[in-house]
Amino acid sequence: MKKDSNKLSHLNAAGNPHMVDVAAKQVTNRSATAQAIIQFPSAVFKELTKNNFLSSKGSIFNTAIIAGTMAAKRTADLIPLCHPLSLSQVNIEVETGKDLLLINATIKCEGKTGVEMEALTAATIAALTVYDMCKALSHDIIITQTKLLQKKGGKSDFTR
Repeated sequence: MKKDSNKLSHLNAAGNPHMVDVAAKQVTNRSATAQAIIQFPSAVFKELTKNNFLSSKGSIFNTAIIAGTMAAKRTADLIPLCHPLSLSQVNIEVETGKDLLLINATIKCEGKTGVEMEALTAATIAALTVYDMCKALSHDIIITQTKLLQKKGGKSDFTR
């Protein structure tokens, strides 16, 4: 059966939501990387840099990494039609830029369905955690450009 690329996979013939049946799919190595960008006011970013991104709540980077890891593992609990997956790797990296942080989340598994939603969830929750830890300094922090950077495995690969 050929997949109709113009058809939403999470709707059945009657137009009702359903979890996609992946029983006939082959298990393959799958990976996905997503990114979230957090933009700070210059003065706030300067203050955070001066303090090595440590707050009264602890290490901003380490807390964001742990939160993103936890989120990746709970994606199926948060997004109703996602399949629960056994993840083989969650890697979250936080990089600094000009008044911003880049959060990259790479997720891997061996499975019948991809890990794009896990990567997007990990990057998003890591970014929200940074916001939570920094909001006492400013509410003018913007989480922006959450996006899938790449996915591998399954029927097709994608690279932004």
